Amino acid sequence: MAIKEGLRPGGRSARVQESIHSAVRALLQEQERSTVTVPQIAARAGVTPSTIYRRWGDLAALLADVALARMRPDSEPAETGSLRSDIRAWAEQYLDEMSSEPGRNMMRDVQASATPGYCVTIIGAQLQTIIARHPAETAPSVDRLINLVVAPVVFRILFSAAALEVEELHRLIDIALRQD
Repeated sequence: MAIKEGLRPGGRSARVQESIHSAVRALLQEQERSTVTVPQIAARAGVTPSTIYRRWGDLAALLADVALARMRPDSEPAETGSLRSDIRAWAEQYLDEMSSEPGRNMMRDVQASATPGYCVTIIGAQLQTIIARHPAETAPSVDRLINLVVAPVVFRILFSAAALEVEELHRLIDIALRQD
């Protein structure tokens, strides 16, 4: 079941959603994710399990929704003075955050969700912000940056025991910035 769209931004629905999201975050801090259940979340949030099932359908969709909410950036990408250094700063932060255990879990939750394009939208907006602030510099497309920088980072985080090394990340950024 897909997450319902079009809910009012305030009111009871928003309060219930925040209560449930808070309960999920708290339980994930206290115990292994494999032991978290919908009844536990409902009890912590002060709602019935049917409220959760009606809105999210299952635990995987709820975990994905919480992960997606956490992925929304709190601020604009760092402004360091040049396109290359802004992309490096952003990519290093992304690598650091996503290769952590919470980041890996978040990526797995999102991967299991029915909203795969959401991540590309968030990341694309961040990269477009960086590109737009440097109009005098020749910049690659957002798609090129996603394909040559972000995709290898995500692949290594999800499918390798070791995250991408920062030096390799820098080499990929250099390749992405070249005008072939």
